Amino acid sequence: MLAGICLLSLGLPAAAQSSDAASIDWRPRAELPPEQQSRLPLYCRGGYVSPQAGEAVAVPGEGEPVNASALSARYEMETRLLLEGDVRLTQAGTALTGERAVYEQASGQVDITGPMTSRSPGMLLAGEQATYNVNSGFFSIDDASFLFHQSEMRGQASSISRPEEQVIRINQGYLTTCAPDRNDWSLVASDIRLNRAEGFGTAKHVRLQVKDVPVFYWPWASFPIDDRRKTGFLYPAFGTSNTGSGMYLSTPYYLNLAPHYDATLTPQYMHGRGLFSEVEGRYLSRFGESILQVGYIDEDEEYRKEFPGESGERWGLDFQSQASFGGGWSGYADYSAVSDNDYLSDLNQTLDISNATQLLRRGGVRYQDDWQMFEAYVAGYQVLTDRNSEPYSQLPEVIYGATVPAGIFELGLESQYTRFDRDNEGLTGLNRAVGQRTRAIPEVALPLRAIWGYTRPSVSLDQTWYNLEDYELGDPDFERTVPVAEWDSGIYLDRKTSLLGSEYNQSLEPRLYYVYSDAEEDQGHIPNFDAGLRSFRFDNLFQPNRFVGGDRVGDANQATVALTSRFNNMATGAETARFSLGQVFYYEDRDVTLNGRGGGTLSESSYAGEAVLRPLDTLDIRVSGLWDPRENVTEEGRSVLAYHSPDYRYLVSAGHTYSRGTNPDNRFEQMDIGGIVPVTDNISLIGRWVFDSQLDNTVGTLAGLEYNNCCWSFQLVQQRYQTDDEEVEHRVVFQVQLKGLGGSGGTGSTLSDAFYGYDQRERRRFGARP
Repeated sequence: MLAGICLLSLGLPAAAQSSDAASIDWRPRAELPPEQQSRLPLYCRGGYVSPQAGEAVAVPGEGEPVNASALSARYEMETRLLLEGDVRLTQAGTALTGERAVYEQASGQVDITGPMTSRSPGMLLAGEQATYNVNSGFFSIDDASFLFHQSEMRGQASSISRPEEQVIRINQGYLTTCAPDRNDWSLVASDIRLNRAEGFGTAKHVRLQVKDVPVFYWPWASFPIDDRRKTGFLYPAFGTSNTGSGMYLSTPYYLNLAPHYDATLTPQYMHGRGLFSEVEGRYLSRFGESILQVGYIDEDEEYRKEFPGESGERWGLDFQSQASFGGGWSGYADYSAVSDNDYLSDLNQTLDISNATQLLRRGGVRYQDDWQMFEAYVAGYQVLTDRNSEPYSQLPEVIYGATVPAGIFELGLESQYTRFDRDNEGLTGLNRAVGQRTRAIPEVALPLRAIWGYTRPSVSLDQTWYNLEDYELGDPDFERTVPVAEWDSGIYLDRKTSLLGSEYNQSLEPRLYYVYSDAEEDQGHIPNFDAGLRSFRFDNLFQPNRFVGGDRVGDANQATVALTSRFNNMATGAETARFSLGQVFYYEDRDVTLNGRGGGTLSESSYAGEAVLRPLDTLDIRVSGLWDPRENVTEEGRSVLAYHSPDYRYLVSAGHTYSRGTNPDNRFEQMDIGGIVPVTDNISLIGRWVFDSQLDNTVGTLAGLEYNNCCWSFQLVQQRYQTDDEEVEHRVVFQVQLKGLGGSGGTGSTLSDAFYGYDQRERRRFGARP
């Protein structure tokens, strides 16, 4: 036996040879394993099969033995070994095959000729001849082709070498992720260097080719070859919209600064406005994550034309942070600000704030364990509309709640201290009032539970103290005390039933809830810091107070009667259907109001109901509404149907929203239909239509098409929508995705907002491939 080489046997056949590495492991769809076929999108013709897929790449170390086999062998003692016919060499997870091999003992070099292959975990190379060093594992292959299984990246080159561990160098070659013999797109370069240890590649004199037509050139480029982060340019985005001044072009640059923080700089040119830049920074500590987003333009030409007296300098900022300190403690911060009221509609591209009229600034700490909760925060707002609608700042607000057992009883406490403040210059009446509010609601309850039902009688005392400033209706220090009694009871009844060939557990859950609140009739002398009327729907039938916030406590002497029935699949336990219906019976008039709303003299409410149906894992139907039995009319209705195929190629939704309102002018009714529907394995149509019955007008449309194959996709979408000021705005957006290289354009956020399930679909479009 020659040193370093172990000749195992003669006459073993080598693996089938091919001039192209990708063709060796490529299999048509019908020949793939069943599990791999089920994960493969319909628009993919096949996939790669490798017995070593998913393993780590092994690099030979000094002293690693080499096993060899061939049809014939000839030794030259202490100098060389010659192997001919079906040659196979294996070392530390690397296998080489060829027709002839010469091993030089002194240098450790093996020269292999004939059609040859080199296979290591996750990588396959093929060529006409190769040089391999058994001591270092470095090699060079001429007239070569390659395949990386994990990324499905393949290509050809005049030569391929491994000059360093985990580094592959491709000379005068190209790469693509398309199927063999189908180069829909490719990157052609004079020198490509793939660093598998760091997960990125670099290339010199690069051109992007579609089919065989060059469409773009870079003198130098860097790109990812797996899902790890890497500093460099991202793909440019561009489009058109009449919300700005036409065309825009952005060139994002990603900065991978450290494992725990990074940033993205996005300079962009907007026609008619100038150079606008956005920066997003992300920081991850052992406590949590923080994100800072900033947008800035030094001289907005379009804004100065519209507002001649204003500066063209504009900016926006958004900061968010979440932290967990351990021991039940956590913290948070959310701060948003813009230079002017029109910034969000004119310029915002990336800030995580919508076209809101009020921007929240809030930060605080929270503690929670099994029986108590504590939170303290400060909050304020930037108002982008009329200052008279400016909400109060909480400087600060402190909340404490606890529930503890006391024998057969349960003791509870909800408490809150808030100082409300805002600029009240020019305001009159109660709108001028600022100051402090302290509220405490102690409760004693008797919870009784059994497998067949429950009952929970309780009494509480809602106490509120005010210490006000700029209060003009009397003594600024006053209090309000409201005793409240509640009794909540329910029964669980169930049976087994069959429906459409499946076994279900059907439950019947009657529920009776009574509340008595001895609130004073006139609370109009109390400022409205944060109160509002609770929406009337099924989930809110079991609340003791018809108002939210702390400045109104409703008078109540009423009982809620409700019934819920559920169908749970016996095999999976999943809830397939739920039906609920309830009504409130009033034994006294409701006198406490807020801005004229919330009172009433009727003895019974409308029926509130909801239905949720999930007959399939891919189909969700939800219906809820209010029905007035006295006038036999529907007061409110909301219905949504959402369907997606198991592979998310189909996305279909339909919705209807209706509100009768107090008069015909307040009526609201909209219908919404949308979907992404494939018409072939590769082409899908995209559409959405929103119609407002009150305006008798279409208020939003979205139409486009999508093309998919296994290595790239294209989306083109035209969007038209009506703004709050009844102006019609439109834009055209598109996106091109090259598998393994990312994409350009920006339909993603538009379609994600328009279609339920779109984000899951995007993850599957390229991520589902094995």
